[in-house]
Amino acid sequence: MTAELAPELEKFRARLDALETATLLPGENDRLNAIVTLHPGAGGTESQDWAEMLLRMYQRWAERRGFKFTLMEYQAGEEAGLKSATFSARGDYAYGLLASESGVHRLVRISPFDAAARRHTSFASVFVSPEIDDSIKIEIKPEDLRVETYRSTGAGGQHVNTTDSAVRVTHIPTGMVAQCQNERSQHRNRDMAMKVLRSKLYELEIAKRREEADRLAEQKGEIAFGNQIRSYVLHPYRMVKDHRTKFEVGDADRVLDGDIDPFIKACLTSHRVGAAK
Repeated sequence: MTAELAPELEKFRARLDALETATLLPGENDRLNAIVTLHPGAGGTESQDWAEMLLRMYQRWAERRGFKFTLMEYQAGEEAGLKSATFSARGDYAYGLLASESGVHRLVRISPFDAAARRHTSFASVFVSPEIDDSIKIEIKPEDLRVETYRSTGAGGQHVNTTDSAVRVTHIPTGMVAQCQNERSQHRNRDMAMKVLRSKLYELEIAKRREEADRLAEQKGEIAFGNQIRSYVLHPYRMVKDHRTKFEVGDADRVLDGDIDPFIKACLTSHRVGAAK
């Protein structure tokens, strides 16, 4: 009986985990696909090989999650590893989950490229951004509008100046206002005002996305000691530790094989606790 219930219990756990993840990711872009770029830090072959290891880690993580992994750009290193790589992870909440991976990742190990078998420290950066569709759809709800009519002033003839044909439309959530009084028909003036309002809301959305891109770009720091968010130690002991949450595990090989969900969850939980305070 236990053997029969085990698969159902595993499905229930997966569903529960998905629901919990959704509560931790309320952001506007969290459900979007993710675009991830990796760059090695100073250190030549050592850091380039480390960046390659991170790329493999994220690919394995995407496979575990059932996300579609697509390598968009790849520049191979001179001897081993990579100089830069960009991939996309497509799936529900891909960006929200991977966003906390942005930062500098540090590796400590006995170098496979050092004939003297000395310990080396390598750095690589991870930068995560949401994959945003270029086609911006502006949805205007009727309940978000306040429409006022008034009598036109100025040139336009007797009919225009003696009827309430002018239209002023206010978008209540943003305070944006558009108005038109050039047409003789109130209906046409309303159509023109709506076109102006839609254009203004489009520009507002473009500005918001530009600000978000600038904010994400500011998160990029120097790829060096002191800026790392996580350390992966393979010698003289084995441990992976996140410096933001202090969460750590001893099975470094499992983490490098894509099991990074515990770190992601710890970071998301930490953000929620911080926001509550």
